[in-house]
Amino acid sequence: MKLSEETITQLKKINQDISIPEVIEVYLPLSRLISFYISLQRQSQNVSEDNFDIHKQTIPYVISITGSVASGKSTMARIFQILLNGYLKYKYVELISTDGFLYPNSVLNDRGLITKKGFPLSYDVYRLVQFVLDLKSDFSPIIAPLYSHLISDVIPSKKQIVQKPDILILEGLNVLQRGMNNEHISHMVSVSDFIDFSIYIDASHDLLQSWYISRFLRLRQRSFTNQQSYFYYYSQLSTLESMEIARKIWYTVNYRNLIDNILPTRKYATLVITKSVNHFVQSFQMKRNELNNKN
Repeated sequence: MKLSEETITQLKKINQDISIPEVIEVYLPLSRLISFYISLQRQSQNVSEDNFDIHKQTIPYVISITGSVASGKSTMARIFQILLNGYLKYKYVELISTDGFLYPNSVLNDRGLITKKGFPLSYDVYRLVQFVLDLKSDFSPIIAPLYSHLISDVIPSKKQIVQKPDILILEGLNVLQRGMNNEHISHMVSVSDFIDFSIYIDASHDLLQSWYISRFLRLRQRSFTNQQSYFYYYSQLSTLESMEIARKIWYTVNYRNLIDNILPTRKYATLVITKSVNHFVQSFQMKRNELNNKN
C-alpha cells in the first residue's frame, strides 16, 4: 500500500512529526478495515431496503475517537479523515469535535462547573445527541457549534454546517458515555447508541501527563502569547512555574476526569489503540466478536 505525494503533504500539514511509515503500517490498514465495515453495513442496509420496500438513503457511518486529554485524539481523527477521504475515495468525510457542545463559560460559571470543564456535566448532551440523531435521520443541513481554543469558549457567531456526509468522525472526551438521562427524550439515550465504529486511544498515565505538560508548554510559547487568549496569563510565567501549573491542572482536572469518566468507557470501544513514547502506536486490540455483531 502506497500513499500519494498529495496525501503525504496533507498529513504533514497536520503535524510535521507524523511518521509516514507508521501511517502506512498502522493507520492505512485500519482505514481499509473500517472501509470494509462500512461496505458490510451498506450491504445489510440494501438488503433491508429491497426486501421491505424502504426508501433508499445513504445513512452516514459514524466513527468515534475518544481517550484522555493530550492522547492525540484530534491528530488521529484528522489522519483517518485524510485517509478515508483521499486514499479510499469516500466523497465526503466530515470531522466534528464535541468541544463545540460544551456549555458556554457563562453557563458553566453560573452552574459552578467551570473547574469541571470536560466532565460529562459540562456538555449540552441533549444538543449533541440531537445532532447525531438528525444526522442518522438523513436531515440536511445540520448545524454544529464551534469551539475556540484561543478564547477557551464556544463561539456564538460561528457554526459548522454538515450536509449528508458519507462518514462522520466524532472526536471528543465523552462520545462513549452511556446511560445519561435525557430530559427531552422518553428513554435513556446516549451518543454511543448511534456510533458504528469506536476507537479508544490508550496510554500509560505517566505518558499522558508528560504529553499534557509538553502541550501546555508549546501552547505557552504560541497561542498563549496572544493577548486575546484565555490563558494569556500563563505566557508571562517562567517555564518552571508553567510546568507546575500544568501538573496541577492535570491532577486536579484531567486525571480525575480520566479515571472517573473516560477510562471506564474503554470497554465499550470497538478498537483500543495503545500508544507508547512519542505517540507511536504500540499495539491495538479489537473486539473478537465485533464482525459477527455487525453482520
